[in-house]
Amino acid sequence: MQPAPQELLKQYVQSQHFTSTADIMAAMKEMFRDVIQQVMEVEMDEELGRERCQRAAAENSSPNYRNGYSQKTVKTQLGEIDIRVPRDRKGNYEPKIIEKYDRNAEGMEDKILALYACGMSQRDIAEQIKSLYDVEISPELVSKISEKIMPEVTAWQNRPLEPVYPFVFMDAIHYKVKEDHRYVTKAAYVVLGISMDGRKDILGVWIGAHESSKFWLNVLNDLKSRGVLDVYLFCTDGLCGIMDAIRAVYPKSCLQRCIVHQIRSSTRYVSYKDIKKVVADLKKIYTAVTLDEAEENLRRFSDAWHRQYPSCVKSWEDNWEVLSTFFEYPPEIRKIIYTTNIIEGLNRQFRQITKNKPSFTNDDSLRRMLYLASQRIVKHWHARCQNWDLVLSQLQILFADRGVG
Repeated sequence: MQPAPQELLKQYVQSQHFTSTADIMAAMKEMFRDVIQQVMEVEMDEELGRERCQRAAAENSSPNYRNGYSQKTVKTQLGEIDIRVPRDRKGNYEPKIIEKYDRNAEGMEDKILALYACGMSQRDIAEQIKSLYDVEISPELVSKISEKIMPEVTAWQNRPLEPVYPFVFMDAIHYKVKEDHRYVTKAAYVVLGISMDGRKDILGVWIGAHESSKFWLNVLNDLKSRGVLDVYLFCTDGLCGIMDAIRAVYPKSCLQRCIVHQIRSSTRYVSYKDIKKVVADLKKIYTAVTLDEAEENLRRFSDAWHRQYPSCVKSWEDNWEVLSTFFEYPPEIRKIIYTTNIIEGLNRQFRQITKNKPSFTNDDSLRRMLYLASQRIVKHWHARCQNWDLVLSQLQILFADRGVG
């Protein structure tokens, strides 16, 4: 597109006597309307095969003619403008320039959804659109626009997945959701997988009220039905019933419970004066080089603290099977699986985005918000896990019988 001649612009500016930027914007709006109008006139000339005042060719036995105008108000980035859409007698003419604008109108919907995905309230979004486009929209319209993506949300939640994920992380975030005319606490269970090429992906989000082995069985069966044939290691917090569900759906898979969560939960009732000593002794357990060394340090920890803090010691002893899984693997894999930091980082981003939404009107409202947030977050996930080539070569040896790609 060629720029307007400078001399012509200079003459136009001199004739308008602008005194403010508002005057310039108003003039641009008028100019924009005139350009659209002229484009449609040219389109009509092309449709009829002649200009406005020309007669139809004699050989044309059934000539088409102009047939007045219809009024139309369109919304643009400069605000609403009124245009006169040319009509032809046969009704063949469809303005192409308005089609292009209509796609821009959908662009406004994309902008609304982008703001919604950032966690802005419906009222704030309406104010932002008013500021950007000088277009009045209601908070209810924002809600309706967000509802239009539910088929997209459902398709994403049901999309096919990779056949093998070396590592899958699971965690939950809690939200207030309206149900039966009252607000109840529900959990959004997020499942994040690391694929065979070392890249992260959000495999899905499930909304549930009560965590149980039955709930996790449904989640894992859902993953399997979407094509996940094998998971080498599941990494979770102390999720209720998860071990039974894993054994039922992926019997070859192992579970690693998050060490950081275990430390927090087991030291909850440790006295402030002893907390540093207790944590230091616990560190000797999970930083041990071998499983035998770790178990010896656990025995010493028990001897030192079982009288003062029996529940803390018992928590480590009772859960040792799922706390010690990572000792079976080399350091590069241990770094990935001994804590759920990967998914906790994702959940922090979810909380940041949803912090302005104290509650949700229903499960679908929460699903839409987390879906849009997921799409925004995943766009920035490009890098593979650190030292992935080395990790993959070790996985190929450790899981040679499990179909490593």
